[in-house]
Amino acid sequence: MSSRQADAAAGGKLRTPILFLALLALFAIEAATSGWNAALVILNMGVISAIMALGLNLQWGYAGLFNAGTMGFIALGGVAPVLISMPATQGAMSAGGWRILLALAIAIAVLAIAVQLWKRLRKGLRGLATCLVLVIGFFLFRGVFDPGVSAVEAINPSAQGYLGGLGLPVLLAWPVGALFAALAAWAIGKAALGLRSDYLAIATLGIAEIIVAMLKNENWLDRGVMNVNGIPRPFFIPREIDLQASGEFVAHAAQFGMDPVLASTVFVKLLYLVLFSVVLVVFVIAAQLALHSPWGRMMRAIRENEVAAAAMGKNVTKRHLQIFIIGSAICGFAGAMMVTLDGQLTPATYNPLRFTFLIMVMVILGGSGNNWGAVLGGILVWFLWIKAEAWGPDLLQLLTAGMAPGALKDHLLESAAQMRYLAMGLVLLLVLRFAPRGLLPER
Repeated sequence: MSSRQADAAAGGKLRTPILFLALLALFAIEAATSGWNAALVILNMGVISAIMALGLNLQWGYAGLFNAGTMGFIALGGVAPVLISMPATQGAMSAGGWRILLALAIAIAVLAIAVQLWKRLRKGLRGLATCLVLVIGFFLFRGVFDPGVSAVEAINPSAQGYLGGLGLPVLLAWPVGALFAALAAWAIGKAALGLRSDYLAIATLGIAEIIVAMLKNENWLDRGVMNVNGIPRPFFIPREIDLQASGEFVAHAAQFGMDPVLASTVFVKLLYLVLFSVVLVVFVIAAQLALHSPWGRMMRAIRENEVAAAAMGKNVTKRHLQIFIIGSAICGFAGAMMVTLDGQLTPATYNPLRFTFLIMVMVILGGSGNNWGAVLGGILVWFLWIKAEAWGPDLLQLLTAGMAPGALKDHLLESAAQMRYLAMGLVLLLVLRFAPRGLLPER
């Protein structure tokens, strides 16, 4: 190796710690200027975004799968804290819950029968028989399902109107959220992974929209657009009001010269940050071990040349399905974490810009195929996404200071809140121009 190559290799190794130190300095400046509370709010959500980006990086960076439906898997993960940790609605099961479960069982049975008929009957009969079974099954399903839903949604609709959950610890909901996303990914992957990459993107985007539409409209499941509030916290994270009522905590806050209200919010956010950081480290270690294992090398070989990999005896579709499920499960896990942090499920907030496009920008900016790049991109892009909205009005005030009053100036000032979209586009263009492989490119 020449001295120039050695210097380049050393520079590549130093780039990762330097960039992460710069990111740490960025949050230190934010804490010094806006306060620790504001900095921790951004950082906590940044860590969750990094986990989402890590899941997409497995699919895109490892296998070259263009998944444009991360929003759907994140939303499915977000339902898990509702179904696992919220208390059951009193009387919901006896009123109509059992009918709903029976209807769902009928739907599964009808689909299973239709699949078997399609497989076993000859071509002349299977289409007609399958359609007949599906039509009969649909009316049977609706006949059982609709009365049950009406009965459940009639129970105290202003505050409840849904089945509720199991009342279990919320931390159990995180792997359940990953399981929900994994099951959906398996069903989607079985149907869509044989498609070309552009068709796969369209299919996953459409299915994600269907999932979110379902969550918005199925009130019996998650109250729809009326939201579910009061989702429990992890058992070791106290409520701020309880800390403020604790004489011992107030005394400790006074020792640091902090107001008890501010100290309680900062302390709670620090606990969340520790918990989320542990999860992130576990996922990064697992992803790194997978990347440098024979399995990881095989996935990259499939990404580079599917035809050659298939000629070597690799089942490309099976491996694509495998990594599609794993990446989606990680996104579902992060979705459950996000709802736990928020303390509520709000299906109307799931939109493709935030939970699909922005996650893609995180992976592209950080470096597709590099796990540390996904983490860096996730935290950095989220920081820029939040701060661009705050910086927009100040920037436009500065830019329009010399303009004469009028319609154009008023329009620019009114559009200041939309600066984040321009900022994200500009960041993406700069990265693609000067670092097309990302800030931490794949090695």
